[in-house]
Amino acid sequence: MKLAIFDLDETLIAGDSATLWLEFLAKRGLVSDALLAEERRLMEDYYAGTLDMNAYMALTLAPLEGQRPEEVAPLVTEFIRQHIAPIVYPQARERLDWHRTQGHRCLVISATGEHLVRPIAQYLGVADAIGVQTDIVNGHYSGRPTGIFSFQHGKVVRLGHWLQEQGLEHGFCYGYSDSHNDLALLEYVDKAAVINGDETLNALAAERGWQRLNWAL
Repeated sequence: MKLAIFDLDETLIAGDSATLWLEFLAKRGLVSDALLAEERRLMEDYYAGTLDMNAYMALTLAPLEGQRPEEVAPLVTEFIRQHIAPIVYPQARERLDWHRTQGHRCLVISATGEHLVRPIAQYLGVADAIGVQTDIVNGHYSGRPTGIFSFQHGKVVRLGHWLQEQGLEHGFCYGYSDSHNDLALLEYVDKAAVINGDETLNALAAERGWQRLNWAL
């Protein structure tokens, strides 16, 4: 089996789904301006490679606290229709379609919460997805993450667990990402591609012989 592994934010879509989700909730009065400001500050740390992932997930999952997954799901569906569908890169759809025609299995793996990653992947026609696990207590979101974060090297760890759960062995893997935070994943796969990389990441891609792609809406 050949596997095509895609990061989500700024790779398949032209934006960050967690940020857009919080802005979507803010327009409905469900999160505060202060939370949005703190999320933007933490995202600066993400781009710098210094993000405290525990702090970020605690902040971004807080709006889910006390909600049942079935209550949140319709909001997520509306969010995807309004804010994700318009920013899916056409080249991302083409690449997903190419892998499917080749008989490759596709997987979306992201450091965003699974309450967003899974339905967005399904919208893109990808059945398999890994996101940061959201803790559920007595049928309600606790507002806390759980398990190993699918972030930086944690993506490789979670991928290994997923392969075991699926009863699969490591085969030939393609990997796609925009971020230096995904270096461990890009080094893990057999054929890596950098999407809209910055100067530093593109230079590293050139050294490693990785494909460099520029995708646009």
